[in-house]
Amino acid sequence: MKKCLLLGNGGREAVLAEQIAKGFTLYAILPYANPSVVEKVENSKGKYIIGDPFDKELVKKFVKEEAIEACVVSQDNLLQEGLIDLARELGLKTFGPTSQGAKVEWSKTYALEIVEKLAPHMMIKNQSVTTLAQLDEAMKNYEDDSFVVKPEGLTGGKGVKVGGIHFKGKQEGYEYAKSCLESDGSVIVQDKVEGREFTVMALTDGKNIVVTPTTFDYPYRFDEDKGPGTGGMGCLSFENGLLPFLEQKDVDECAKLIQDTIQYVNKDSLAFTGVIYGGFFKCKQGIKFIEFNARFGDPEAINVLNSLETPFSEVMENIWEQKLSPENCKFKNDYTFTVYVVSPDYAIKKAEPCDFTVNTKAILDKGAKIYFASTKPLEGNRYQSVGTSRLFAVHTSGNTLEEAKKKAYAAMENNIDTNLDYRKDIGEIYEH
Repeated sequence: MKKCLLLGNGGREAVLAEQIAKGFTLYAILPYANPSVVEKVENSKGKYIIGDPFDKELVKKFVKEEAIEACVVSQDNLLQEGLIDLARELGLKTFGPTSQGAKVEWSKTYALEIVEKLAPHMMIKNQSVTTLAQLDEAMKNYEDDSFVVKPEGLTGGKGVKVGGIHFKGKQEGYEYAKSCLESDGSVIVQDKVEGREFTVMALTDGKNIVVTPTTFDYPYRFDEDKGPGTGGMGCLSFENGLLPFLEQKDVDECAKLIQDTIQYVNKDSLAFTGVIYGGFFKCKQGIKFIEFNARFGDPEAINVLNSLETPFSEVMENIWEQKLSPENCKFKNDYTFTVYVVSPDYAIKKAEPCDFTVNTKAILDKGAKIYFASTKPLEGNRYQSVGTSRLFAVHTSGNTLEEAKKKAYAAMENNIDTNLDYRKDIGEIYEH
């Protein structure tokens, strides 16, 4: 059985660990002992070490000492820093793009340039700003806060701010754009559009793509889509792989852009394999492009990988052999449902480390799954938060959305600390 190294430590990596460990011996370098990843490593008879996954010398030493043969990376900043490049240099089979391939995510300007060439009709009017004079000029296009400010680089899903939601008034938006410009050297100012936001994710071997079930994400912190943007408070998918407001032709249009983008990025060398997903708006004017991500979304990965019918290890092998197809990468026809649990301060102010209780056995006994993220174990059912991100996700599936939803919330009831927080309205399909 192949030895596979997983780098990263969030809820996305927790579900990846579960899937990888079904077909490989799992190894990991973790900054802290994520309980979900550790459990899967130990169950597969692999090994983990606590260390910095960005430390390339540490990664190289671990790979050589353990004779590791494959590597999976699906964390944005690890991809940007070239951990897949390193794994390739060491002769490993890899799942994930090189740093150059991942540029579609870590440079929004680069992504927009690609889409402008490949599908100009999907573009939202925008300006890439690199000087204060250009920013002042861009602001003349707006009488109020009907614009969006996008930092150039990675922000963990929390940097894009929408006028009227994340900032009030033109001046506040200008000040935020100015701060992004000062810190990054560039910023994107984009028209605000009305429509339904959705994502289309695809697995790719660098040549072929297979589109996964389409997911609906809940990026806002509070019920009714209020509050600041987050890394994602929940996610769902439907049994037909679509969403109520989408038609197959909408997804096909997005998939064509993704396919063309992969071809464009890989025109000189195989820089991109693994997962790519695009954020889109369905507007009265048609489908509009928002952004690309060069890895699994989180929580989207939890939904998609739980709906995968073909073993993930087989999908990985098909990617390595460049023979990925819908025939050897199949998905179940069920509804999936994920809720993230967070500290009360999450996305509001800097959260202090907190201890909390989760009755994991009771949640599992109720037919749900739990995937830990920014959490390390204490004793028994006691855990402690690590950093300021989300704590853990609870996931279910069912024959109807209502069945999956009820199962998830029932599993959480009386089984998690009352001082933790989560959205109670995952399952409502909001329009913006």
